[in-house]
Amino acid sequence: MHFSIPETESRSGDSGGSAYVAYNIHVNGVLHCRVRYSQLLGLHEQLRKEYGANVLPAFPPKKLFSLTPAEVEQRREQLEKYMQAVRQDPLLGSSETFNSFLRRAQQETQQVPTEEVSLEVLLSNGQKVLVNVLTSDQTEDVLEAVATKLDLPDDLIGYFSLFLVREKEDGAFSFVRKLQEFELPYVSVTSLRSQEYKIVLRKSYWDSAYDDDVMENRVGLNLLYAQTVSDIEHGWILVTKEQHRQLKSLQEKVSKKEVPLPSGGTSSPGRGRGEVRLELAFEYLMSKDRLQWVTITSPQAIMMSICLQSMVDELMVKKSGGSMRKMLRRRVGGTLRRSDSQQAVKSPPLLESPDTSRESMVKLSSKLSAVSLRGIGSPSTDASASDVHGNFAFEGIGDEDL
Repeated sequence: MHFSIPETESRSGDSGGSAYVAYNIHVNGVLHCRVRYSQLLGLHEQLRKEYGANVLPAFPPKKLFSLTPAEVEQRREQLEKYMQAVRQDPLLGSSETFNSFLRRAQQETQQVPTEEVSLEVLLSNGQKVLVNVLTSDQTEDVLEAVATKLDLPDDLIGYFSLFLVREKEDGAFSFVRKLQEFELPYVSVTSLRSQEYKIVLRKSYWDSAYDDDVMENRVGLNLLYAQTVSDIEHGWILVTKEQHRQLKSLQEKVSKKEVPLPSGGTSSPGRGRGEVRLELAFEYLMSKDRLQWVTITSPQAIMMSICLQSMVDELMVKKSGGSMRKMLRRRVGGTLRRSDSQQAVKSPPLLESPDTSRESMVKLSSKLSAVSLRGIGSPSTDASASDVHGNFAFEGIGDEDL
């Protein structure tokens, strides 16, 4: 998940006192919340009490006097790196302290009172599911509410996730991101103030072997069937004419388990006017001892980066002996908790930037070694080093896993 603090602003005190600097925290390029330095310092102190100072990344120190513009910018950069490092840490990033801080900040920034509302969630076939939730309900709460409405068993909830999408006038839509545990779905979708943005329920795993688990249940089978047909119709799964003919025949027979799942690639929706141009780069082992950077320029670069990261998480869960069923949170005493023994294994923390001059990897059988992401203003404009964010997510994962 890509955190950034691209902007700061000066704001007046609550009672007309001295002005203060507010930091706008963006998630994948969208404003999530606005916080003050003192609030982030409070978060840091709380994390230090719970996990120890040696676990936490460096936090920018206090200043006795007012900051100059240059110092404000320096602090902004330091806070951005701090938030990225905490989020990517397997322990800190999944902590309730960190996630609840971001949820409260999101609700306060958007000035949304806690109240019961009806939230519309779409299925892949366009069917609408209305659930009654609180505006302060986190992603897992809303996911459980949708599962209950659909009569999806508890042990299958972990196979699905909620995604924020943008629907165009012609009915096509593009993915913005998977909703995370640090956000409030109702606030996330309504704060965008556009009917184009929707929440969609989709499966959230990559290994097709898990399909067998889901298809054991009637509701799970229907959800997978609807998603497969929709993805083919949108052109996201490429099929031959013969496969498409087989699909139509099976649809007429209502034989959902036999819908072909082609192994071909997927296509991405085109870029609309005015959308931010992004660049995704990863280092690929082209042949023995030869690594090469591959760069993709696409408005969906952030989504592709998230997909790569989720593939790693899923592979690491399998390597550790875990399962999709065990990745489900359980409600204990009114709050959602995840058992320590069931914690999904996460990838190494984000590095400041990919270092192309670093020493060769110990395990060269890893296919993908590094992933970086940056925003670019125009084809002729290069981003500075501070715009690049990467991680060596795929180190340690061999050919047999890929």
